[in-house]
Amino acid sequence: MSTTAQTPPTDRTGGSSARLSDDELRELLGLLAGADSTELKLTVPPTSHRDTIQGLPLDPVEAQPRQVYFLDTPDLALNRAGLVVRARRIQGGKGDTVVKLRPVVPAVLSVELRADPAFNVEVDVLPGGFVCSASYKGRTTGDAIWDAVRGKQPLRKLFSKSQRAFYRQFAPDGLELDALVPLGPTFILKGRFDAQITDGPRPHVRPMVVELWLYPDGSRILELSTKCPPAEAFGVALETRAYLQGRGVELSGAQQTKTRAALEYYVAELASGKPRARAATAPSRRGRS
Repeated sequence: MSTTAQTPPTDRTGGSSARLSDDELRELLGLLAGADSTELKLTVPPTSHRDTIQGLPLDPVEAQPRQVYFLDTPDLALNRAGLVVRARRIQGGKGDTVVKLRPVVPAVLSVELRADPAFNVEVDVLPGGFVCSASYKGRTTGDAIWDAVRGKQPLRKLFSKSQRAFYRQFAPDGLELDALVPLGPTFILKGRFDAQITDGPRPHVRPMVVELWLYPDGSRILELSTKCPPAEAFGVALETRAYLQGRGVELSGAQQTKTRAALEYYVAELASGKPRARAATAPSRRGRS
């Protein structure tokens, strides 16, 4: 990928909750102008998890369970190259996959890629940081992922032809999909609620997502998020912040990215030589153990 005459891509999700500088705001505006969508995210400090869930119009019983595997090498060669490869099992037998490149400058991506409905350029914005990603999404089944992570079928079979081509374009030379290691699984609970926005010129509803990522050592990440068109990002950020403040949600905690936390956890586990938590502890829909 060439970035000639373009601003170098930047990942500004380093964990600080400080305000963006003027230069960072200008960079963010440029990324938003070339993106397809925006996701506004907030990581809630662990000490505030219970109060947050109780303060939002969210029914925890309705949360959807999911299982996520990241595919990389034991030394995170893909992560260093800016690639994230993920397979996700979803309640009801469904599954999906993604090959994601980040950070990226939208202007350097080809017209052919941008025209594919399975391809999306999104700017993730969190307090004090942002990153622009290009994602190639695909569909599979929970059983197919189950088989692949246990070595019963090649990992590459989980991904579409277009996803595999995108992977080959940006992966380190010679690193094939089948050579990757499944890292996980991480168990997730995903819920949704409608935020009733009453401030501003007109009341309206803003769909919100809550994800609780649970790691085998008992640690967890609670993230709130909402999506919007890039042109509306700043207005939506202000109204969402006001809504969450009114519900008592802690907004000043250090920010974490779910992907980075998962990769660091499982790679450290591999390096320690400890037995990894295996998917076999949770039977699939077909009753396999």
